[in-house]
Amino acid sequence: MKSEKLIDRKIWIVDFGSQYTQLITRKSRELGYSSEIITLKECRELFANDQLPDALVLSGGPQSVFEDENDYSFIFNHQDLPILGICYGMQILGKFFEGNVERGTIGEYGHATIEFTKGHEFESCPDNINVWMSHSDHISIVPKDFEVAIKSGNGLIAGIEHKKRKILGLQFHPEVEHSDHGKDILNHFYKNIAKLNADWNASEMLEEATEMVRAIGDKKVLCAFSGGVDSLVAAMLSHRVLGDNLYCFFVDHGLLRPQDLGHIKLLQEKLPLNIEIIDVKDLFLSKLKGLSDPEEKRKMIGNTFIEVFEKKVHEFEESHGINFDYLLQGTLYPDVIESISPHEEDGKSVTIKSHHNVGGLPERMKLKLLEPLRHLFKDEVRKLGEELSLEHNWVYRHPFPGPGLGIRILGEIFPESITKVQESDQILFEELHRSGLYESTWQALTVLLPIKTVGVKGDSRAYEEVICLRMVNSSDGMTATWSDMPRDFLSKVSSRITNEVKGVTRVVYDITSKPPGTIEWE
Repeated sequence: MKSEKLIDRKIWIVDFGSQYTQLITRKSRELGYSSEIITLKECRELFANDQLPDALVLSGGPQSVFEDENDYSFIFNHQDLPILGICYGMQILGKFFEGNVERGTIGEYGHATIEFTKGHEFESCPDNINVWMSHSDHISIVPKDFEVAIKSGNGLIAGIEHKKRKILGLQFHPEVEHSDHGKDILNHFYKNIAKLNADWNASEMLEEATEMVRAIGDKKVLCAFSGGVDSLVAAMLSHRVLGDNLYCFFVDHGLLRPQDLGHIKLLQEKLPLNIEIIDVKDLFLSKLKGLSDPEEKRKMIGNTFIEVFEKKVHEFEESHGINFDYLLQGTLYPDVIESISPHEEDGKSVTIKSHHNVGGLPERMKLKLLEPLRHLFKDEVRKLGEELSLEHNWVYRHPFPGPGLGIRILGEIFPESITKVQESDQILFEELHRSGLYESTWQALTVLLPIKTVGVKGDSRAYEEVICLRMVNSSDGMTATWSDMPRDFLSKVSSRITNEVKGVTRVVYDITSKPPGTIEWE
């Protein structure tokens, strides 16, 4: 069962395994409505305990309603509950209310044109718009007491609305960026059909996150501090409650960029946080020796982090008489989603990649996790940073993964490999600032590829390695598009790397979006 705080959310989003479910949450929050993803099992349990949301969204999903044997009467028997069905959710509406759902023979995938029918115009939306479809099954006969609200360009029913109840079905995905006026469509349902009032903003997010810290009482807290926006915001809002009971530890695992240590030392000078730097470079490199598989490296780095913190706990116990009760982490919602899907219990989704800060701690540490940002997205955390009056360049610092350069060196990690990525990343960092382009991209990084190519240096043949530049734009890390950077900028970075980084002959630029790729290479 989720936290009891869940019952205060206006909108519950039932996850049927769609790759877009998290985007419904994001768009809803951007519109100012608090929302949370739950499973069908959780929904059933909450309804059984007379806990209902102000509105319920049924997400899309990869399965077919013809294989769905669930009884949804526990939802639809609530006559006054506003319900939005998206894609698969609309097909559930069609099946339950005795319309006709047909197995797809045509199918609609990708962009499609839709048209609102007379009397069903949506606020702020033109009559015809382009949206994103992803379905095969479709409703061919409208259920009883429903009307066709939207038609698609090929004549299929793209939206239905109940004549009397607050129920809307959409066959397309308004939550994705590919759908024009997607937020307007969602807002029409929330504002004009569900009659909701906005309740989600930076002040509310800060109060909720702070309340999670207040709830632990007068306890000693150890913070896994990276200096990035997530751990910085988590630490600063926690410090307002905990004061000297918060101890921040920055782990120098030898997989950092040149900019990272300087940033931590600056934070030590300017902030009231008690930040200690732990130099454990040799320990991490020894643990990673011989490992080349990405998941093995991630898990080893995560396990070694725990080992370092476990040792620190014992040190403070023995030398300071301090017993820590909690470990504070800047875990975000995308970390949780990618590691363990909210719908995993029903066996409909898989782990994309493990995150070093998700999954709990060994029982022997006797520490509980404190994760006040666990249900927030990156852009929401930045808003919290601004609410906390943190410096702009700290709040909008590019994300940097916990495993550091360990997942930007493909294959086994060697000291000389670390140097190549550190030096190439520093060049990229310098040129982004010099060109005024740092905030034109959401995240920028370099990757060392495990291949060698022929080149020419000083009129001689060179057979050296390849650096890949990766720059993407995103709002939360859930989806991303590659950044279309100026040609002169890319040329300058490439020239500097091949001339200044020893052992690198070639530079390439990754133009893959997420999906299908991920932002990091491992």
